[in-house]
Amino acid sequence: MSRRLPLILLPGMMCDARLFGPQTDALADRHVEVLPIITADTTEKLADAVLADAPPRFALAGLSMGGIVAMEVLAQAPERIAGLCLMDTNPMAETPEFAARREPQIQRVRAGHLRAVMRDEMKPKYLADGPGRDAILDLCMDMAERLGAEVFIRQSRALQTRPDHQDTLRGVTAPTLILCGREDALCPLHRHALMQDLIPGSTLTVIENAGHLPTLEQPDATTPALRNWLTLSERVLMVGL
Repeated sequence: MSRRLPLILLPGMMCDARLFGPQTDALADRHVEVLPIITADTTEKLADAVLADAPPRFALAGLSMGGIVAMEVLAQAPERIAGLCLMDTNPMAETPEFAARREPQIQRVRAGHLRAVMRDEMKPKYLADGPGRDAILDLCMDMAERLGAEVFIRQSRALQTRPDHQDTLRGVTAPTLILCGREDALCPLHRHALMQDLIPGSTLTVIENAGHLPTLEQPDATTPALRNWLTLSERVLMVGL
């Protein structure tokens, strides 16, 4: 068996593979694949699609909505996950209040105002202040517009109905990295501290001067953390063979 684990990356809402551009470039020495989560309106069906495309055993990392889908993948097939990384995400179900807030967004997007919704309601919450902030926001907008309104609506529906995965995390045995930007306003640090408490032996890494998208905001800090986690996951896997 190869010592190198395949790595599956799951991007956040209205993001494509470019969310992980710095990481896929830096990890070009191994098999890395970014799988879209755009084809269904429930996290269960999105996880089904990931598992259908993934290798038999792999390391799994997801950011934001990608982390939520990663937890559903874990719930469905824990035996296939040799390493887990959850970034800037939330293990809890959507509250009725937040589910209701999505309805006006969905209606605006259905009426042709995707760009305005991303600009006014979502983008300002993404990033920490910094010299690269405007360029990253422009990239986020381009990713969203390329994916389009129907993806926004499906992903919104999936988030509205997602299950709570705190019990799922209590059962994790694979090496786990919990990573977040210190200034993440969408998925704040205390949510990640909770996940660390739920997963025995997990590691919490906080990325300074980063908000919700540390993969783009601070790749020089984020990518080494991912590489170290992958190395540990591979070592643990080999010991267990």
